[in-house]
This record gives sequence, C-alpha cells and structure tokens, in this order.
Amino acid sequence: MLDFIRTLTRSRIGAVVGLVFLILIVLAFAGTDVSGISGGNLLNGDYVAKVGGTSIAPAELEKTVRASFDSQRQRSPTLSMKAFLAQGAFDEVLTGLIDRAASWEWGRKYGVAISDRLVDSEIAKLAAFQGPDGKFSQEAYNQLLAQRGLTDKLVRDDLAKGQMSRLVFAGANEGAMMPTNVTQVYAALVKEKRTGNLLFIPSAAFAPKTAPTDAQIGTFYKTQIARYNRPERRTIRYAVIDSASLKTVATPSDADIQKRYAANAALYAPAELRSVTQVILPTQAAATAFAAEIKGGKTIEAAAAAKGLSAAKITDATHDKFAIDSSKPVADAVFATAQGQTMVPTKGDLGWVVARIDAVTKKPGKTLDQARAEIATALTAERHKAALTDMATRIGEKVEGGTSLADVAKTYGLTVQTTDPVIADGSQPGKPDAKLPPQLMPLLATAFAMDHEGMPQIAALPGGESFAVYDVGAISGAAPAPLAEIKTQVAADWTRQQGADGAAAAADKVLAALAKITPLDAAGKALGVPLAPVDHLAITREQVASAQGRVPAPVALMFTMTHPGAKKLAAPNQAGWLVLSLASIEPGTIAANDPMVIQASSDLGKATGREYEQQLRTAITHEIGSKRNETAIRTVRGNLVGGPAPAGQ
Repeated sequence: MLDFIRTLTRSRIGAVVGLVFLILIVLAFAGTDVSGISGGNLLNGDYVAKVGGTSIAPAELEKTVRASFDSQRQRSPTLSMKAFLAQGAFDEVLTGLIDRAASWEWGRKYGVAISDRLVDSEIAKLAAFQGPDGKFSQEAYNQLLAQRGLTDKLVRDDLAKGQMSRLVFAGANEGAMMPTNVTQVYAALVKEKRTGNLLFIPSAAFAPKTAPTDAQIGTFYKTQIARYNRPERRTIRYAVIDSASLKTVATPSDADIQKRYAANAALYAPAELRSVTQVILPTQAAATAFAAEIKGGKTIEAAAAAKGLSAAKITDATHDKFAIDSSKPVADAVFATAQGQTMVPTKGDLGWVVARIDAVTKKPGKTLDQARAEIATALTAERHKAALTDMATRIGEKVEGGTSLADVAKTYGLTVQTTDPVIADGSQPGKPDAKLPPQLMPLLATAFAMDHEGMPQIAALPGGESFAVYDVGAISGAAPAPLAEIKTQVAADWTRQQGADGAAAAADKVLAALAKITPLDAAGKALGVPLAPVDHLAITREQVASAQGRVPAPVALMFTMTHPGAKKLAAPNQAGWLVLSLASIEPGTIAANDPMVIQASSDLGKATGREYEQQLRTAITHEIGSKRNETAIRTVRGNLVGGPAPAGQ
C-alpha cells in the first residue's frame, strides 16, 4: 500500500527528467552531443514555449529529450525513440522545462538572487573542470567550453537556473504531515484480511480440435499483424585481424636470444627459495617472549592468535625479496635457519620478526642452450603482438580516412564475413536458440548506431589477441514477419486465441451465475467441461506487503474489489481465465502507539510533501504564465522520430 502511494507520486520518466535538468551542463561535458546548441545560443531563435520573459528554444527541448532517452536506453538497449515518446516522455520533458523556467522567473520576481559566488562554487565542483591536482582549472574550463562551442555566460545561466529551482522548492515539503487519525486508519489497512474463491477456466478446454484453414490463418494474421512485428534487424560485415592475418614475422636471431638471456640473467641463475610463516612484534622483548612460547611447544599460529595477531605466509621468496620487503638482517636470518625451525627474533623495517621456515626449494639455473627455446617462443609472441597492433593501427588510420571495408580486406588479405540478421541485443527473431557469437557482442552497440553501410570501424575483440574491422550490412526496419515464414506459428496462435475467447465467454457465464447467487463451484460445473477444484484464498495486506512486489495477480485483484463482488482475470500466455469471487473483508485494527503508525506517518508525510511541491510548481507556472508554440513542438517531435509529427500530437 505504501509502495503504491509512492508510485503514484513519483514518475519514472519524471525522475529522469528532473535529474537531466539539474545536470544538463554536466551531461554536455560528459560527452553528450551538444551540436544543437553550439555557439552558446541555447535560448535564441524560434521557441517551443515562452514563460514570462524566458523562451525555451527547440534545440533545448530536443537535447533534453535525447539526454533522457540515452539514460533510459542504457537500461533497455532495444528501446526506440518512438516507444520512448509513446510513454509520455516528450510531454514530461517539456512540462519540466516550462516549470523550471517559471521557477526562475518567479524567484527573480520576489527577490531571490543567485550570486556569482554560488555559481562559481558549482562550477568548481564539476570534475570536468578540474585539473590534475583535483582543483578547479581555468585552462581546463576554457578548453572544454571551446571544444563544445559553449560560452561562459551559457554555462553560468544554466547553473543559475538549476540553483534557483532548488532554492524555490527547498522548503515546499518541509514538515509535511498527515493528521494522526488519518495515519492510524491508513496503518490499520495493513492488518485487513480478505478471503475469496478462485476458479480456473483453461483455454485448452475450448480450443478447436481441427486445424485452421488457410483463409482463417490469413484473416487472423491481418487482424493481429501488430503481434508479429519484428524489431529492426541488421547484418554485420566483419573481418578478423589475428596472428593468421600476418604475412611474415621475423624469427628471433641468435643475437636476439643472447641479449634477452643476458638481460634476465637473474631469472636463469640458480636460486634458493624459502617459504615462511612470520609474525611481526613491536619490541625485541615481545619478540623474544613470543619465540620462547614457540620453543615451549606452541605453534606460531596459535601463539599469534592468543595475542590477537595474525601469522602471515610468504611463499617461494628469494633472499633479495626478503631483504627488500623487510631488511637484510631478516633475509640473512631466514636463509641461515633450517627447514622446520624458527629463526631467532630479528629487527626488520616494521618491527621484530619471528618466522618459521616452512619449506626450502632449490631452483636450478638454466644455461643459454637450456633457455633458448622458451626465449625464442617469448620473443616470437611479442613480435606477433607488436606486428598485430601495428597492422590494426594502420587499418584504423585507413578506415578513419574513409577507406571501405572491402578495400581494407583486399589490401590486407582479410576475409569478410557477414552475420545473420540480428536485433540490438544480438538475438535472431524466430530463432530463440541462435545468438551472435560472444566475441562479436562488443560490436553491436556501434553497429546499431551507424546510419548506413560504408562506415567501417575497428575494435579490439575480447581476449586482446585479435581485432575486428566491421560495418553494418543490410538494415531491415521494424516490420511484420512474412506470413509464409511464420504460418505454423500463426496457426497455433489462432487455435490458442479461439480457446482463449471460448474461455472468456465461459468466464462471463460464470460471472452471470454468481450475480444470481449461484455458488462458484456450481457455476463452474454448469459449463460442462472438466475443471480443477475451486481454490480458497485468505490473506492480509501485511502478507501482500511482505511479498515485496511478487504478488500473484489474483491476490492483487482481490484487494481492489468491493464486497460482495466477482471479477475475471486473464491467465498469462492465453492459458485461460480466472474467476475470482470476494467472500469477506475483515477490517484491521491497530493501536495508536503501534510502530506501524509511526512508519505510516513518515511515509504519508513524504507523499504529502511531494504533493505540496507539485502544487507549488503548478501555482508558480500559473502565476508567471506560459505560452506553447504547437507548430515548433510538432517539429521537434518529428525530428526526434525521423519525420513530421501528426498535427494532433
């Protein structure tokens, strides 16, 4: 219940839009395309709305909608701009911009001022304007403004408006409360208990037993064509650049091998490695006492644990490593102690070290002849990697210069491959088990951002051992699948729909019988088809709340009904229909000092505060006044979806 009220007072898109308003400039400097406002002329030219003395330019509206869309698309990669606008995003963005402009005008009208020092502090906080020392850099600020085509005045005006909005609405929801008696009644709702009876009427019981005719399939396909829409599909043409693409790589010479061997002489020299368990104590006295405990029979681990210390293990370390990590005296002591023994306490850089020698490993060295093969292998691998990187760099320069994928492949002897048509998440419509190869998944986002073919890009593939040069091939816009390809599916859908329609009609008969005071089980038997027994439900709102959103649909429906009453509900995937009759409602009771009343008071206070803030926004906009330019608004909407918007939108 609390979550429901919170949902009603907070819009998902509205929250995103609000965030975009507050960090509009930050988004611009984070890489958002700001070409539409280049030159710092954000509010000049035609307007989509006028609020007092402020005009909202088409470019500002379009940019803000696109920023909101980009944010949503990060969570839903297949979301299209058309679908995004269908959710009401466009109107919410425009309303938000109007409210923001109104708050600016209203604040100035009543003497609320945003000082230059406040704007300065906001600019200094932005990471995009900070230098290597983490402090504001005037040079970085000037460079970024120049890169984005913005002006200092534009940035300051936008930040000032954001601060004005915060100040105007800062106290709107402070101290918002609901009366205690209302809060107690609301909290008591959580204790309410409802009982009901549920009958399932399966579609399969009413589905035709014979296959549909071609005419029936064709008619069903035409009337239900929207359900067979396929999202935009693209093929990706690519060529892999790997070791096999290299024509020749020079074999390491004997001189090269000797040079590498000499440079790594310590690696190939004989060595003794030691593994120890050590404890570091603060003083010599503490270390001596600790060593005495070990000599008396305690393990080093047990002695350390008794003092709240931990014993650290060091594995296969050389004398030099011990000397670097601790001290030369410690290294000397470790290597002078036999395996299984505990060394004498020795002063290290961090304190007095007591260590048990766990293992001593003699590592034989390697002569040049013994190391020759592995050095040659390592050098060859390094040269392959360097040659591959060089080749990828040269190809990258060519594609940046406008060379086509086909020409690149011809020049470097690469094989161009083409994927099957895929949608933006890499899956193939009509082939649920088919998926783009994992190594090509990183190419998807860029491939679906290309406007057309002939725009090759190069990217490293997972693993770091290969690259791909690629572009987009055939682009198939969103459209219904041809009937010939999905005839079997359409026939099955027709049969399922007929069964679902029959089950729905049967559910209506049951509801009519219930209206005549016929028991639910008797009404079900009167249908003349085999049905499962009636289910009996009994649950409280408190149990529903504890489910944290995972509430079965019939239970959720039961708590929206009045008593007496009955309703029908479609089962998922056209499996059938459910008929639910509400048997009883037992009101909940709760004491005035119950903790739930306190929680309800807090939640209702927050909801009330948000309502106060929204009412203030509405009142401010009404007082300042606003005028919308519907022609310009339609133009912006059309630009966003790639064509003119209907006059009615």
